[in-house]
Amino acid sequence: MSAMARPAKKRTRRTGPPAARLRRAADIALAVLALAAVGLFVAVKFIGGRPGGGQAANGAGPAAASSSVGPEGASFPAGEFADLEPGPDEFEGNGDDEPLPGPAIVSDPSAARPFSPVDDPRLSALLDPEIERSLKAGRIPSLAVVCVSGDRVVWTRSAGLANIRVKTPAACDTVYLIASTFKTMSATALLQQMEQGKFKLDDRVSDFLGDLKIEGEDRRYPVTFRRLLTHTSGLPTDFGRHAVWEDAAPPSLADYLQGRLRLWRRPGTRVIYSNIAFTLIAHLVEKFSGTPFKEYMRKNVFAPVEMRDTAFEPRADMAERLAIPYMPVRRRTGVYRPVDWVKADAWPAGVVYGTAVDQARWLMANLNGGVYKGRRVIGEATLREMARRQYDRFAGPINGGWLNETSGYGLAWWVSTLGGETIIAHSGSVNGYTAFLAGNLQRRTGVAILTNGNKAHRWLYSLALKALEAL
Repeated sequence: MSAMARPAKKRTRRTGPPAARLRRAADIALAVLALAAVGLFVAVKFIGGRPGGGQAANGAGPAAASSSVGPEGASFPAGEFADLEPGPDEFEGNGDDEPLPGPAIVSDPSAARPFSPVDDPRLSALLDPEIERSLKAGRIPSLAVVCVSGDRVVWTRSAGLANIRVKTPAACDTVYLIASTFKTMSATALLQQMEQGKFKLDDRVSDFLGDLKIEGEDRRYPVTFRRLLTHTSGLPTDFGRHAVWEDAAPPSLADYLQGRLRLWRRPGTRVIYSNIAFTLIAHLVEKFSGTPFKEYMRKNVFAPVEMRDTAFEPRADMAERLAIPYMPVRRRTGVYRPVDWVKADAWPAGVVYGTAVDQARWLMANLNGGVYKGRRVIGEATLREMARRQYDRFAGPINGGWLNETSGYGLAWWVSTLGGETIIAHSGSVNGYTAFLAGNLQRRTGVAILTNGNKAHRWLYSLALKALEAL
């Protein structure tokens, strides 16, 4: 063979068995991932479509066109409800977030814990339809109702949702804002001091204020304790609203009242619903008792009546049961938006939380001569004065049309006559909550209603009257 070089062989890339196995493994992995993605998509669709699995609307149905208040056939002029905080009737904003659908009617007699529910078939037949009507017509997310007779709770009912988003049913121990119904309690605290001889009802308040001054007062027409307690003092409404989560905190009572005690009207000439007057009452309780107002109320009003779930600042276990405040969305039946919890400069006028059961206990103390389970909270003579209409010239339907032409102010309580019997009552509202108390003094029967409905007064009035008639 010659010495010429042989042509070089073409070199080829070798592909052994390991490389082929890797490619097959990668193909299988991709297929598995694709199948998993398809399965996850199907699962999400399936779960989201199940009842209660998504945010499906659960509407309360069309609102009934009803504005009747009081006995059948009675009619009263429409008007603003004078209460703790003025505000809009409905949510008018156009926020980006979708509002929450309201509840269907949910009534769970076994929901109340730890207070055992009390049922009565006769009362259920009479009042359950009215509760359902109130929830729908009043656009109320939830309510709790407790009826009393003598010294016993005789019927309870809870209905609707305390929290719409997570569908929490209301219960008799659900915590709501009791708002201005608290004024009947703070009035009792002040009158306890009167019973100790600290003042008389027709004494001039300015004589007890020290450095504070009521501006514009004429000594011939003084602001008296009686006028403070009947909203005839001439002092303005005021509120001083803050969202709970704001940095601003309410000032001390003395600091808040300094410079704000300015008369709008001559005392004794007209009714002006006044939160400042009841803030001044709290300040006077502190001065007379030498005890901070909140502490005084806990020891001398809440404790004797076993109102364990009534508080200015809810405990942790109360917060767990707290109903969310809602406002109905305009022109969207059964749809609500949550609104802010509030604190206020005039907090003694009613920024207080409680349960329908506690409210019922308070009613029992007032329906039984000022005594609860043998413990006297207020003297019987003082209670009779609280339940007496103080000024005939201010008689007539009050606070948006409660009851009839006999209605007027006692000492904090509204006082009315129905069928020859005396009815005491009081409402309360702050945006997202409405409350009502009513009792028949002669029959010693009453009803306490708490809701997370906005400006629901007229429906609570109607429900209360049906309850008093049935008891």
